[in-house]
Amino acid sequence: MKIDIIVDTVCPWCYIGKKRFDRALSIRPQQDLQVGWRAFQLNPDMPTEGMDRRAYVAEKFGGLERAKTVHGSLARAGAEEGIDFNFSAIGKTPNTVNSHRLIRYAAEFDLQTPVVSAVFDAYFLEGKDIGDISVLTDISAEVGLDSDKTRNFLETDTDVESILAEDELARRLGVNGVPCFIVNRKYAVSGAQSPEVLVQVFDLANQDETPALND
Repeated sequence: MKIDIIVDTVCPWCYIGKKRFDRALSIRPQQDLQVGWRAFQLNPDMPTEGMDRRAYVAEKFGGLERAKTVHGSLARAGAEEGIDFNFSAIGKTPNTVNSHRLIRYAAEFDLQTPVVSAVFDAYFLEGKDIGDISVLTDISAEVGLDSDKTRNFLETDTDVESILAEDELARRLGVNGVPCFIVNRKYAVSGAQSPEVLVQVFDLANQDETPALND
């Protein structure tokens, strides 16, 4: 089974969706599973240096009070998945191209999923600037990548255009919100769906692959 998961690294629902995806796999393990993480940008016009978090949420949600309400709902949903969102620790909303580049780079070493988890943890639990190359280099070392080679990679513009193209492709395919799970390039499930919904999609995809019995 091949599953492409389209996410943005500053999307709290993507973090929740990943946790629910993990639970779905614990309920219904899949043999020969291939998971690929694909880039999406919630804020494609974000400056390279990012922007102040308070200014960002005030603009996005129409004021800080509205943002508090949204964050409260997210905190409750996160707690159900064992995520202790620490929104107050986030000082900057970053441009996510570099974090997506790190995830793409990690695919060469079969470490995409650990990197995704580490990036989510760094941003949502510790408030780290995941647009910063030094922060991403530290994350790479945590998951077993060579930090010097990773830094050298991130200091170039390699894969920037690929990330932008991947984001654009997702939009052309009709993806306008994340996470989005695409199973065997046939079934698409949008949003941080429950594990039970994801299991149903796994089963449907596996039925497609099961040869019909001869009469």
